[in-house]
Amino acid sequence: MKKILILHTGGTIAMSEDENGAVAPGKENPLNQFKNPFGTEYELVIENIFNIPSPHMDPANMLVLQQRIIKAYENENIDGVVITHGTDTLEETAYFLDLTIPFKLPIVLTGAMRSANEIGSDGLYNFKTAILTAASPEAKGMGVLVVMNDEIHTARYVTKTHTTNVATFRTPTFGPIGLILRDEVRFFEKLLRHRSVLIDHVVDHVYLFKAYAGMDPELLEIALNNQTNGVVIEALGAGNLPPRVLPVLEKLLAKKIPVVLVSRSFNGIAQDVYAYPGGGVQLKQMGVTFCHGLNGQKARIKLLVGLSAGLSGAELADFVSDAVS
Repeated sequence: MKKILILHTGGTIAMSEDENGAVAPGKENPLNQFKNPFGTEYELVIENIFNIPSPHMDPANMLVLQQRIIKAYENENIDGVVITHGTDTLEETAYFLDLTIPFKLPIVLTGAMRSANEIGSDGLYNFKTAILTAASPEAKGMGVLVVMNDEIHTARYVTKTHTTNVATFRTPTFGPIGLILRDEVRFFEKLLRHRSVLIDHVVDHVYLFKAYAGMDPELLEIALNNQTNGVVIEALGAGNLPPRVLPVLEKLLAKKIPVVLVSRSFNGIAQDVYAYPGGGVQLKQMGVTFCHGLNGQKARIKLLVGLSAGLSGAELADFVSDAVS
């Protein structure tokens, strides 16, 4: 019998709609009434580790999840983990765990776009398919996964793309790596490499900014203080910034604050292509680190994890920029 650890954290999958149509957490998680449909095939060990909406999730809570999973792996002989989670920040928690759990145990996150008592609620079905995936022998070594709407995505690249649609989770450029076909888990692709670092604390004051036409330099000046540990910027196009922010950027880099750059574009990666003022060539020469293939929120998690692991200088830049780690 396979032993699957279930960690409920809250989110829409654990909420109900009231008589006015408002959705909120209740005193009891509706998933606690879930009847194991797998009989004696799987043993489900269920814990309500949190009961919070996903906007309340933060790296400190993510670290609690990481430490609970490591403890279970080392002492409780589990075969897989399923985490139910609100969808707003699910991709960030998934990627945090992907970067900080250094073993091949199947770990699957899932959630719902409709609360437990809404017509067409997707929570129980997603929960069931997440358990199937976590119990699949093929899920071992695939990294942390996100399973929703019959699709299997990697934590590294999946993102929420729609505010309400049940098919919200997509992987731009690459697509899902597997599907759920009735009760069969089928993988078609896998990540080439996976790199993780073990951490026991998380740093704070790692900021995320988004570039725009005529970006005000005063925005970046917020980060010019002694508390700032890192900055991520979602840049324009292939990796460019308005030239008016360059003086502030130079001050950040002079203070040895790591500055990481991704593209705000939905597909593609940031590269040092353009050689005009503010272009990627100049930014790279200044010492900005280009992070390949991640969106802004994922790049922030990766920078935060690298800093929490004690990485700095070239070692930190290599960890953050690597396109396949």
